[in-house]
Amino acid sequence: MKVFLTGGTGQLGSALINLLRDKNIEYSAPTRKELDLKNKEKIKCSISKYKPDIIIHSAAYTNVEKAELEKDLAYKVNVESTKWIAKSVKEIDAKLLYISSDYVFDGKKEEAYENYDLPNPINYYGLTKYLGEKQIKTITDKAFIIRTSWLYGKNGNNFVKNILKLTKSNQKIKVIDDQIGSPTYTNDLAELILNIMKTKKYGIYHAVNEGFCSWYHFALEIVRAKNIKVNVKAIKSEKFISNIKRPKNSRLSTKSLENNGFNLLRNYKKALKEYLDCEV
Repeated sequence: MKVFLTGGTGQLGSALINLLRDKNIEYSAPTRKELDLKNKEKIKCSISKYKPDIIIHSAAYTNVEKAELEKDLAYKVNVESTKWIAKSVKEIDAKLLYISSDYVFDGKKEEAYENYDLPNPINYYGLTKYLGEKQIKTITDKAFIIRTSWLYGKNGNNFVKNILKLTKSNQKIKVIDDQIGSPTYTNDLAELILNIMKTKKYGIYHAVNEGFCSWYHFALEIVRAKNIKVNVKAIKSEKFISNIKRPKNSRLSTKSLENNGFNLLRNYKKALKEYLDCEV
């Protein structure tokens, strides 16, 4: 199997590369300089030249705040590039696995979101990810859409690293307690992605570590696991300086995985412990 991966330097992309290497799976992961996602011809040329069996499209414009200010750029990267990749996939009769987000939902549902629930994004980043999904469903049937949430891993910045950094210079930190979701370890998600991509069980999946919490309770788990003496104070999201709306409920139901015979990811607390012990 030959894999073409976008976003190889990101948190999830780097975890995927490590796993592909470990399993001796042939892959190509061009850098941003080598593959400009705003360039239609470069995308088509790179994919047609390599002729992969599957493309994992994990690259994205992910800055939620800046997306509101740089809408044209966010649209080109998250929507147009996804369309061109999907068309290239169709032309060579390959599979496509697209990484999407919990932000396609508005967060108003009281229970966890199912894969068949109707998206209703409340910020521009979420809108572009949803539009990317729609492009794929319009163009190819051989696609997996993987919605995930609250990613953290070895490479790049993430909530866990930010909390640990804050504790070094602060005796008290304030963390939002009215946004709920499932923290997801990139190493666990990468393993699942490789299992999914080998099949023909196309469709939309919600893939997160089991369990859920607020950002506040996640921060508590982090400092307790590292035995850091710091005062973690819960605050409401309206107290946090931001003009961007974020879903209050980002819980994603993983029934779609279970119903298709895939193993569920372990509880987020166990995953976090391994991450803190081995990678931080």
